[in-house]
Amino acid sequence: MSPRIALVAPSIKIVGGQMIQAQALLTHLRAEGWPVDFLGIDPAFPWGLGWIRRLPYARTALNQALYIPGLLRLRQADVVQVFSASYWSFLLAVAPAMAATRMLGKRLILNYHSGEADDHLARWGLLVHPWLRLAHEIVVPSEYLREVFARHGYRSRVIPNVVNTSDFRYRERRPARPHLVSTRNLERHYRVDNTLEAFALIQARYPQAILSVAGYGREETRLRELATSLKLAGVRFLGRVAPAELPALLDQADVFVNSSIVDNQPVSVLEAFAAGLPVVSTPTGDIANMIRDGETGLLVPPGDPAAMAKAVISLLENPNRARELARRAHAELEKYTWAHVSKRWAEVYIGSPA
Repeated sequence: MSPRIALVAPSIKIVGGQMIQAQALLTHLRAEGWPVDFLGIDPAFPWGLGWIRRLPYARTALNQALYIPGLLRLRQADVVQVFSASYWSFLLAVAPAMAATRMLGKRLILNYHSGEADDHLARWGLLVHPWLRLAHEIVVPSEYLREVFARHGYRSRVIPNVVNTSDFRYRERRPARPHLVSTRNLERHYRVDNTLEAFALIQARYPQAILSVAGYGREETRLRELATSLKLAGVRFLGRVAPAELPALLDQADVFVNSSIVDNQPVSVLEAFAAGLPVVSTPTGDIANMIRDGETGLLVPPGDPAAMAKAVISLLENPNRARELARRAHAELEKYTWAHVSKRWAEVYIGSPA
């Protein structure tokens, strides 16, 4: 009999890589007949209290008051998989779920996704290490994170992120137009400002160029002001884009760009591969393993808009090369499909050794 699994993760209200992975796992496991429950770290606020979400500290207090009692639902599970980011998110969402799981006597899987792991484990001391020791198993999506955890004395198992390739229409760009797309949230470590500065150089050569920026975050006002100061005419800030709308957005674009300086194994890059987009990216985190420079995409130094602009222009001026990079990248996706990882997750849930 299959163990009953509970996934603790951000709900669809929080658009991001963890949410996408949790929903993909939920869908695939249920399709295979696994008994699975989902517990969101961001429970719905009672009717009439939605306005509290606009007040940071009050929002956190109410969220915790609803979330922590809800962890009693975990008593119905045999195995609890807790999706994890770093820093305060770890302390507020992950640690309570881990404590509840162990107090209820359930098997605990920590599924850690954050590219900030090295700094988190190095600097947060007693606020992170005692919690990590509670996990029966730590699962990470990349070899990069496995090495980070190993340096801090923890064993972990690598199971790559999953991309549902059937959600995206793979097409070859004939030729690639100067329509760029960025789907990283507007937070400082994704350096969308670098992407805007690179786009300014591209637009000087291609005045009709377009940059679609999908995402939201604390940097939005500053980035809009930067676009205005650079006199960029073709930038479209699209805000939060629902996962169901993303395939159409990628289908309209011709080059995917990413400027992150902190990262792990971004699902957004895999989605670009699935849509047939040539990718220009920094080699941060596991991206250097995901993209072979000059074979499945182009890698550029972080914080170098001139290098990014040069790489994008080279694809626009050599469409045959752009298509070949996209073809090879698409062929890499097999290792990120459910068919490839399903057996590995099954082994985790039943407690088989790595």
